[in-house]
Amino acid sequence: MSVAQAIFPIFALILLGYGLRRWFRLSDDFWPQLDRLIYYVFFPALLFHSLSGFQIDLGAATPMLEVAILYMLAGMALGYVAKYLFHAPPKVFAASFQSSFRFNSYVGLAVAGAIHGQDGLAAIGLLMGFLVPMANVAAVWALARHGEGHWLKEILFNPLIMATAGGIFFSLAGLHLPDLLQRPIALLSQASLPMGLIAVGAGLKLQSLNRYRRTLWYGVLVKLLVLPAIAWGLASVFGLTGVYFHIAVLMAALPVSTVSYVLAMRMGGDGSISAAQVMVTTLLAMVTLPMWLLLMGF
Repeated sequence: MSVAQAIFPIFALILLGYGLRRWFRLSDDFWPQLDRLIYYVFFPALLFHSLSGFQIDLGAATPMLEVAILYMLAGMALGYVAKYLFHAPPKVFAASFQSSFRFNSYVGLAVAGAIHGQDGLAAIGLLMGFLVPMANVAAVWALARHGEGHWLKEILFNPLIMATAGGIFFSLAGLHLPDLLQRPIALLSQASLPMGLIAVGAGLKLQSLNRYRRTLWYGVLVKLLVLPAIAWGLASVFGLTGVYFHIAVLMAALPVSTVSYVLAMRMGGDGSISAAQVMVTTLLAMVTLPMWLLLMGF
């Protein structure tokens, strides 16, 4: 499959979501409710279905996990440096800090499935099981001074983490759900990626691009170019090859998660700069993601 064949359908659905929200008269609460449905039902179904049916080789996957954790820590460090480089107000820093390491899982799963099928979905799902809690803890830590939130509960009972843990357990234990349950889960998982990508497009916001521009573009540069380069170097040093190499670099190259905007708004950060970073990284990823895939030989 060529890069264009893998990438075009993904960003076509993102652009479709952007157009649907702006040109169709849907009720104001439709999109938030769709986000909840994807987050609590469709997406967990995909993760559980992919991981539970995948023969996980922890010995082979451990170097990939180590690489991912190291570049996630590097992203956090680079994000924190922005506090001293640009001296943005605390609420702006707390919100923009996330852009250096948070990743859009919907886009990641779609690309991983396009380039490596079920193996790609399982590998990136395994990474998400470790990186989602790290990202949540770091983001909540930065935002904690600006509001109150049940952050520990949100992390422990995160549906994505729970689905990942369940899928890994079933895979390692050699367990299988009866077809009566497995088939509905498989059908739900098929709906998750198109609905998730449409929701990403619907969440793009054309605002605040002129506020704190240096902070904004620093985060964009780190997320789309610097972090994938770090991941590539680490993956080479750790001897990763094949699907594990590709997924490790892909994970680092993803645009910023829309969850960063939701969390910033919930915990009192500057939501406008988070929205701008989500929008800019998603749009520029239409160029940078194919670039990284081409460099990896796709």
